[in-house]
Amino acid sequence: MGRDILFKSEGDLFSYRVAGILIRNETVLLQRPANDDGYAIPGGHVSFGETSSETLVREFKEEIDADIKVERLILVGENFFPWGDRGCQQISLYYTVSLCDESQIPLDGTFRAMDEWGGQRVDLDFSWILLSDIPDLMVYPIHIKKYLLTLPEHIQYFVYKESE
Repeated sequence: MGRDILFKSEGDLFSYRVAGILIRNETVLLQRPANDDGYAIPGGHVSFGETSSETLVREFKEEIDADIKVERLILVGENFFPWGDRGCQQISLYYTVSLCDESQIPLDGTFRAMDEWGGQRVDLDFSWILLSDIPDLMVYPIHIKKYLLTLPEHIQYFVYKESE
């Protein structure tokens, strides 16, 4: 794996991230760090020389050992939020994806996986969440919730700015 497209300065950070929206039986697969309340769409940082689709395939394989098919780009987001003690500007691409083999992961409930970030192990909980429960949950970025409930036919663009 190459270097992530993630630039850090003393007070700021820039991130290029892709995420895969996996919906099945009126549920969506979301991830969150263990013991955290906020969810996100599974995915990760694009590495230099890698396409966004290649990143999604790699991230799903690395994190939950699942083979996916990347279907279509539906969202482009610019996200501004605090990342620790730094301000982060993130470009995010969101694709719909499907499982190539449904026997590779649990298809309901929550299961644990692991990622590595900055040389540290990070435990992640992956959960199948009912779409009807999405409005009541903390899902980042906040704008993503409305798109999960009704996937757009055409590519949509959004900007999310979180107060610091």
